[in-house]
Amino acid sequence: MSKIESIDAKAVKTYARTEQTVSDVRSYRLARVIEQLKISNCPAILLYDPVNIRYATDTSNMQIWTVRNPSRYVMVFADGTVISWELHSCEHVWDGVDLDLELRSAVSWIFFSAGHEVESRCATWGAEIVNVMRDRVPGESRLAVDRLDPMGTSYLASKGITLLDGQAMMEMARLIKSPEEIVLMNESLRAAEKGIERMRREMRSGITEQELWANLHYENIKHGGEWIETRLLASGDRTNPWMHECSSRVLQKGDLLAFDTDMIGPNGYCSDISRTWTVDETKPTDEQRRLYSTAFEQVHFNMDLLRPGMSFSEYSEKSWKIPDLYLKNRYSCIAHGIGMVDEYPSISHQVDWTTAGYDGVFRSGMTLCVESYIGAEGGTQGVKLEQQVVLTDDGCVPLTSTEFEMDWL
Repeated sequence: MSKIESIDAKAVKTYARTEQTVSDVRSYRLARVIEQLKISNCPAILLYDPVNIRYATDTSNMQIWTVRNPSRYVMVFADGTVISWELHSCEHVWDGVDLDLELRSAVSWIFFSAGHEVESRCATWGAEIVNVMRDRVPGESRLAVDRLDPMGTSYLASKGITLLDGQAMMEMARLIKSPEEIVLMNESLRAAEKGIERMRREMRSGITEQELWANLHYENIKHGGEWIETRLLASGDRTNPWMHECSSRVLQKGDLLAFDTDMIGPNGYCSDISRTWTVDETKPTDEQRRLYSTAFEQVHFNMDLLRPGMSFSEYSEKSWKIPDLYLKNRYSCIAHGIGMVDEYPSISHQVDWTTAGYDGVFRSGMTLCVESYIGAEGGTQGVKLEQQVVLTDDGCVPLTSTEFEMDWL
């Protein structure tokens, strides 16, 4: 039995972080990437996605900016060596990272950096990539890539490089979390819980959705977090349908207030928790209570159902059946993986299986978010709930102690 399979719910939340924890996480994650390269018989992977770079190397540099402006990139080889092409004067982001590493200067060929010289800059970039392949893995032509613009893809293909789906490899690498990763994820979750507690203290009629949402950002940054991927907080009639981002709407007494944290917290790990309250902590109406009880039942039925070895298709087929009244406005999935961001897999509802479903198998060590949105088609309010869990041999263990409204049930 592995360590992750033997920890209980209390231990999951109380393991302490040490410097050795961070070192172990770095070694584990790089080993997972190398394992995927070997499974795919691929000598190297070129990473542009900043989340994948963070996972493989534990380095971070202006993640949101580099998502939009692909200007730093890393190549990981199956023998464990790493080449980093880093942004100008940013070599310091690699200080203290113990890797078999070569640092080079990045060649940026996006229009912002290159203007009308994009094509020639791309050729300079591509020639270096090809030369690295010839020097480091002579005779090999297979290269995995997670993200690459069309011009770069075309250049490498023209030089005989066969490109493989590196994003799939990275998703599979990130699938199983080590016990030490759970420690770091828990640090992110504790920061998210601070933000949720602060939102609840500050929630009152007369303030705007945006004012309330700012409290989560405050606690995230205060505790060393990084960014929040969405602005999913809605009140009153904006809770139905779901997916309204927060606005200048003023909270009214008795409104339902629902949110989804989607928070990239300390250590780069995501905290993805949804809860629904009433503004000014008013007693819920009968309709609000029905909506909440239904969403609560869906989340907890589907949590109890999850077991290692179960296929995604079986889980979808056996999952809680949404009443017809709420089916049209269902959430986009039953559950999804979670790690540094939303990750593989995304489990479709049975009604969506033929168009959106894909199969696989749940395994111990996966971290997941179990989802529910309950709101009637044409209705004026809805409830969003989501619980983040780790899957062990004995089933789901919640990773957050953020409470549900048990007295509403």
